[in-house]
Amino acid sequence: MRVRDLPLSPSVVDHFDERGVRELYPPQRAAVEAGVCEGTDVVAAVPTASGKTFIAQLALLTADGPGLYVCPLRALAREKYETFAALPGVDVGISTGDFDATGEALAGNDVVVATSEKVDSAIRNGASWVDELACVVVDEVHLLGAKRRGPTLEVTLATLRRRNPELQTVALSATVDNPDAIAGWLDAALVESTWRPVDLRTGVAVGGEVAFDDGTGLSVDVAAAGEAGSDGGATDADGAAGDEEADPEADHDPTEVTAALVADAVADGGQCLAFVRSRREAVDLAERLADDGLAAELGVEEAAAAAAEEATDVDGTLTGRQLADCLRTGVAFHHAGLRSGHRAVVESAFRERDVACICATPTLAAGVNVPARRVVVRDQRRYGEGGMAWIPTLEVHQMCGRAGRPGLDPHGEAVLVADADTREEVHERYVEGEPEAVESQLADPAALRTHVLAAIATEFAATETEILDVFEGTFYAREAGAGGLADAVAVAVDDLVAAGMVARETGGIEDYRLVATAVGETTSKQYVRPETGERIVAGLRAAADLPEATTLTAFEVICDTPDMQDTYLGNAERADIYQFARTNAAHLTTDMTEPDDFEGWLESVKTARILDEWIGGATVEELVERYRIGPGDLDSRVERAEWLLSAAEALGETIGVRVPAVSRARSRL
Repeated sequence: MRVRDLPLSPSVVDHFDERGVRELYPPQRAAVEAGVCEGTDVVAAVPTASGKTFIAQLALLTADGPGLYVCPLRALAREKYETFAALPGVDVGISTGDFDATGEALAGNDVVVATSEKVDSAIRNGASWVDELACVVVDEVHLLGAKRRGPTLEVTLATLRRRNPELQTVALSATVDNPDAIAGWLDAALVESTWRPVDLRTGVAVGGEVAFDDGTGLSVDVAAAGEAGSDGGATDADGAAGDEEADPEADHDPTEVTAALVADAVADGGQCLAFVRSRREAVDLAERLADDGLAAELGVEEAAAAAAEEATDVDGTLTGRQLADCLRTGVAFHHAGLRSGHRAVVESAFRERDVACICATPTLAAGVNVPARRVVVRDQRRYGEGGMAWIPTLEVHQMCGRAGRPGLDPHGEAVLVADADTREEVHERYVEGEPEAVESQLADPAALRTHVLAAIATEFAATETEILDVFEGTFYAREAGAGGLADAVAVAVDDLVAAGMVARETGGIEDYRLVATAVGETTSKQYVRPETGERIVAGLRAAADLPEATTLTAFEVICDTPDMQDTYLGNAERADIYQFARTNAAHLTTDMTEPDDFEGWLESVKTARILDEWIGGATVEELVERYRIGPGDLDSRVERAEWLLSAAEALGETIGVRVPAVSRARSRL
């Protein structure tokens, strides 16, 4: 099937033709046959790089009215915005935390690109453009199963469909265990495929030997990689010097195995992504690979040096200097602690083939489009609440799916680094194993309270029965049944009443009506969780009673909420933050003897201290070095603080409590 055969304008057909898009991939053809160009609801569960974006474009370009593209991450939203904005004759708007485009400012666009949180906020604030949509495309719909983002995505999609029964819904997913359940929930045609434009072979590396699932193998010289990394003789697991007689399957340092796999791919003209479990290890691995001269191997020394200069221009932090040093050698690292400018430099340089390898945490796998010849997954376990645990199969498959660049690579290779003891389990879990089923996270009490309050505050529902009607269209309701949902909603309502967010109007127990209190309505419209709203209200009242409320007071109030991201508190700095809290007790709204989670409160004090020093004139470089945070962490805390201080001002006005320090902190931030 050709692009010219589709119901697209000549200018759009020419646009795709200029980019070499002339024939449809099999999954794209299946989506067309399922009716994606005719208003049919479709779920496409296909591998990474198999043409999901083109399916989205077909739906949005052929829809009988405005369209919405919902994606989970800002970086991905920016990328998709640029993709859609390049289409001839298409007006595109974007709404993420990085852009001041909210509410009615988005009306009139042919396509709006937004995160699910921004769409949810627009719905709560009564944006009229939401009701005019003809088509919604949801990217990465399998993130319904994510604890933080999943419930918002689920409720937002259910609300859009409930408000507009004629809305076409197109959901794009990675390969999961239960795509039929998602399709059943959306009453959609299921397009399921394992086809990829570039064949992928996946294998497990033990020592220098890789066994792929297609029966082929690969040998790499781990001893040579060890020598390059140590500037001395490599040693095997027993400390003996490596030599030609060394057993290639003997257990080796996984970092050196990874280095050997990267060097082998680059020597063959390919690029690599190497995934590790933490930020620190991403930096360490990149600095280790910097010794291998990969820029020279790939022949990109000049371009790599230019990328390093771009990174240097972003800021002068230690992280920025480390990244620039790595980039000069043809290597980069990528994690959430980087500033957005640094991440953009890395991603662009890699796409331009000016970087041989990116060492990344798993967040890159769910983000922007950066395919590579070979993907190496060094770590398959990471620390969680219960200690070390295996990474979900779906997450590893997302990493592996980045292997293989259409038009550049004959095939993609994904290699999982293991040892003799873990080889079989790694192979069973990630090479042979199927990805997990997607399960709703809406039953989480905190998530349910948030969305129950929104339903009441927006007057979508005024009784528990009506709340159940609102949630009837959720994935959770379909999977769990009405009984479980009713019990959970009843508990959520009781919690909201106890928190002062919701009131029961007078009447018997059978006929009471639920209304949002003034605080509850403001909390919902400001898009903060009920627990955050409750804490801010209590904090404002306590601050008003202090002899002197300072900007530190304001920051402590908003930082001690579930909507402010935690800031890691190391053992070495715990005593310092404790002493800081004691010294500044007169300016804090929480008595040091009160917190149930004292460690968590100290973390909030640390964040408040950082923000207070930031508005006091401290530089990014100083704060990053002093408090051992990433420059990207500071950016995200500042952005969240602006949002939460705005919410605090609104809540203060609602309850009639004015704390000037809140406005001072916000204006100086």
